[in-house]
Amino acid sequence: MPTSPFAPKTALDRLMLPVDVPTLKEAENLVSRTEGKVGVYKIGMELQFAGGLEFARDLAASGKKIFLDVKLHDIDNTITKAVQNIAKMGMTFMTLHAYPKTMRAAVRGLMAEGNPDLCLLGVTVLTSMDEDDLVAAGYRGPVADLVEARARDAREAGMGGIVCAATEAEKLRPILGGDLVIVTPGIRPAGSSANDQRRVMTPADAIQAGSDYLVVGRPISKAEDPGAAADAVVEEITAALHRPAA
Repeated sequence: MPTSPFAPKTALDRLMLPVDVPTLKEAENLVSRTEGKVGVYKIGMELQFAGGLEFARDLAASGKKIFLDVKLHDIDNTITKAVQNIAKMGMTFMTLHAYPKTMRAAVRGLMAEGNPDLCLLGVTVLTSMDEDDLVAAGYRGPVADLVEARARDAREAGMGGIVCAATEAEKLRPILGGDLVIVTPGIRPAGSSANDQRRVMTPADAIQAGSDYLVVGRPISKAEDPGAAADAVVEEITAALHRPAA
């Protein structure tokens, strides 16, 4: 059973929508068209550099759950101070790369700020990367081994959760137990294009594998009716939650 204070309570809670658009006007439009249809809005780098940080702060102030996808990685002091500032912004989730020193520095910052409401997420291996990409970056061994090692490091550091591919969630759930949440990008409803994602899975299969939160982007944001597309994903999540375990 989940023991994390960040565990989702409903099927709607589990759906994270990236607001990956270049302008605030487009961001406002997407949020308006999906109002009440998703659990969390994810603000990534594209929008952050176009006024997205204040937009994220405003959305949080209005009562929405916000995932600030900053993917921090820097020297310890910089990470600690950055997390202290982010903890004052009203965010629910934020990301950093799952390097042990980086995660420990982030946890120190969160503890110093005394904000238990911010969930620190360690990004294990980007879902756009495969074995060849890791080799090119200088890593040895399969993706799954590196993801597992970083998940263990995240738990040891005291993080709130991890980001990994849904294809890895089933193996990681016993390692993490219910203490850390698992957030999985690269979710594609049946029939959707994988786009630039490499390690993908459907919403239903991701839930069955042990994912807590599903990041579903272009299948919703690029749909003719984003609200209806979000509803369809939530329906699939709901069905999966009520499906007997295999």
